[in-house]
Amino acid sequence: MEEEKYFIVKKKALPEVLLKVVEAKRLLDSERVMTIQEATEAVDISRSSFYKYKDDIVPFHENNRGKTITFMMQMDDIPGLLSVVLNQIAKNKANILTIHQTIPIGGIASLTLGIEILPETAEVAQMMDTIESLDGVHYLKILGRE
Repeated sequence: MEEEKYFIVKKKALPEVLLKVVEAKRLLDSERVMTIQEATEAVDISRSSFYKYKDDIVPFHENNRGKTITFMMQMDDIPGLLSVVLNQIAKNKANILTIHQTIPIGGIASLTLGIEILPETAEVAQMMDTIESLDGVHYLKILGRE
């Protein structure tokens, strides 16, 4: 059986520390606090807990459609790989808004993509899994949603 990468869990089932990480991220995004230290103190968690979970919990918005999602990924510097990634996004009928790729260092490049989720866009989690499973893609993370 294939291991599931994503789960939808009701808020009441989440450990308190994960909810506090989400709140700290919200404070940072709203610019009410300027540093991670301030955010973690405001929600009463350790910075190590924040760093441990910050990339692994993102609030679920039931109506993803019409939203912008920013992805960050790391991939090998292989000719044509970026084209394959962009093609997967197009196949899933999402709209690419922004692309930023760093200059590859040691044969590895970081890429940030802003995409718009349209009413006809396929399942986002499935699209992410497909992209992340491509040869040469190291990882893919959601940086934010609007």
